[in-house]
Amino acid sequence: MAIRTSDLVGQVHPTQQFAVDSLLRYASANVERFPLSPSQFILSQFGYGQSNPTFLIEVHSGSSIKRYVLRKKPPGKLLESAHAVDREFQVLHALGTHTSVPVPKVFCLCTDSSVIGTPFYIMEYLEGRIFIDPKLPGISSKQRREIYCATAKALAFLHSADVDAIGLGNYGKRNHYCKRQVERWAKQYLISTGEGKSERNPKMLELADWLRLHIPSEDSSGTTTGLVHGDFRIDNLVFHPSEDRVIGILDWELSTLGNQMCDVAYSCLHYIANVASGDDVEENAGFELTNFPDGVPSLAEYLSDYCSAAGRGWPAAEWKFYIAFSLFRGASIYAGVHCRWIMGNASGGERARLMGQKANALIRTAWSFIQRESVLPQNPPSAVQEHKQQKLEEEESRGQTSSMGGKFVPSQKIQDLRDRLIKFMNNHIYPLESEFYKLAQSSNRWTIHPEEEKLKELAKTKGLWNLFIPRDSAARARRVLYGGKSGASIGKTPDLLLGAGLTNLEYGYLCEIMGRSIWAPQIFNCGAPDTGNMEVLLRYGNEEQLHEWLLPLLEGSIRSGFAMTEPQVASSDATNIECSIKRHGDSCIINGKKWWTSGAMDPRCKLLIVMGKTDFSAPKHKQQSMILVDINTPGINIKRPLTVFGFDDAPHGHAEI
Repeated sequence: MAIRTSDLVGQVHPTQQFAVDSLLRYASANVERFPLSPSQFILSQFGYGQSNPTFLIEVHSGSSIKRYVLRKKPPGKLLESAHAVDREFQVLHALGTHTSVPVPKVFCLCTDSSVIGTPFYIMEYLEGRIFIDPKLPGISSKQRREIYCATAKALAFLHSADVDAIGLGNYGKRNHYCKRQVERWAKQYLISTGEGKSERNPKMLELADWLRLHIPSEDSSGTTTGLVHGDFRIDNLVFHPSEDRVIGILDWELSTLGNQMCDVAYSCLHYIANVASGDDVEENAGFELTNFPDGVPSLAEYLSDYCSAAGRGWPAAEWKFYIAFSLFRGASIYAGVHCRWIMGNASGGERARLMGQKANALIRTAWSFIQRESVLPQNPPSAVQEHKQQKLEEEESRGQTSSMGGKFVPSQKIQDLRDRLIKFMNNHIYPLESEFYKLAQSSNRWTIHPEEEKLKELAKTKGLWNLFIPRDSAARARRVLYGGKSGASIGKTPDLLLGAGLTNLEYGYLCEIMGRSIWAPQIFNCGAPDTGNMEVLLRYGNEEQLHEWLLPLLEGSIRSGFAMTEPQVASSDATNIECSIKRHGDSCIINGKKWWTSGAMDPRCKLLIVMGKTDFSAPKHKQQSMILVDINTPGINIKRPLTVFGFDDAPHGHAEI
């Protein structure tokens, strides 16, 4: 079953106590919005984890309580390069500032050991669920599958971070990661074992020699290089309190740049060895050879989830090395914890005392694994692949995106559209921007450049047209116009004019591209105010209105304006509108003045949607109506273009009417 993060705290271990008053003074001066004069300042310690001691800070101020997490170096003599809280802070700050990778927000880093005895940093407290046991006891089989899927996706999302773009380009050496890691952990093992320390196992030294001879060629080429977490396990993840998604990835002490497949293999160790148990770890006591929890995916299925989300090839050829290396590294870490326990520097009591036994069990398991004839199928499981293909087809048909840790990653369909948009912009729009600009500054500024209409037709042929239309709006238009029959034509208009079937979120990824040019949105028929006006018609127009106004707008043969703003009132609040709309027989009389009606200066503008009041005596939020007005109706006087920061935005314009 899951453990709430708040249930993992207890009293501060006697060996980990420090000056609380000094911490309070530092936090008050360095943590943004930290209560200045708290009525209570409570410090407790997280009992889980053996590396950098981690504490919960509770600050009471009146009736409010704020919670923070402090993570510090342990006291005493430490192994070289170990427990680098400054590196943890660096990677968390970069990911939290520049990416959507789910990590806690960090507030400050203190490298001054005089404050509480060792360097530390303070970060956000995440209230959620932590699954200590990878068997997920007390969880339904369906939920187990979802939790493992979310874990694989979170790792893939982490691995997608562009380290150069977020300031981590020098966070570590990129090539020969495995070669360097084998030497590092072999050295750490030698330092942690021997006389007066954890007992040294000669099989560990033989394992190091085997690893040196079997380092994958991809390790030197850099094809699997990126940000590496270093200790990615399900118990280092915080899940949402009620949803099966990751909201925080914790414990970044071992993070660096390197071979990301090492992360993947390490996250799979519980399939091979019983790494979660507090007792002695028996050889080959992982899921694969013991009781497999119902609903938990097989190792191959979990690995397939990751490869699918990360876009990686199937790692069958090198898998034996990666698992053996992960067991080797785990054994070295356990030996280090056991050594610190012997020397009196580790908390954890009985659990830390057993780490020496765990290290030896992992060494035995590694050798048993190496001696297997086959450790992974040559191809991903067919059932998983069929499931993935079916899911991909569903996403393609619905235009969905996939959720990852509360964030969203574009589906293949959106990525393809995005790539086509970028290519179109590079080849056709950017080269003509100077020509469009020249016309907009000339005496013919209120005319349309002939190349614009040519580009619109080209965009149609490329399937980059009316991308803004939501699926549900398109579905209603189909029902009204031709009974919902897909693939039919609406008048002279093919069905593709009703867009690509995207959600607003998916369309946002494409807006980012189109928004790089002032002229681009209208080339793809995705420019305001036409998009909003078309959606009003898509959602609320009757069949006659759709045929008369929507179809020409969808085809791009006309444009439109939205007339709401007025000169005398604060028009963002429609209750202030003064324009009147009164019925007169079968007609309506509209009396008012509008300005900053964007698009009305365009010579192609044929339709205005006008906001006015049809009943001044009704409750103030029920007085308003919108009416469709042909711009050529007698009595409409387009007086002049208005400027915005000095620009008239010809030929689009912002008219006073």
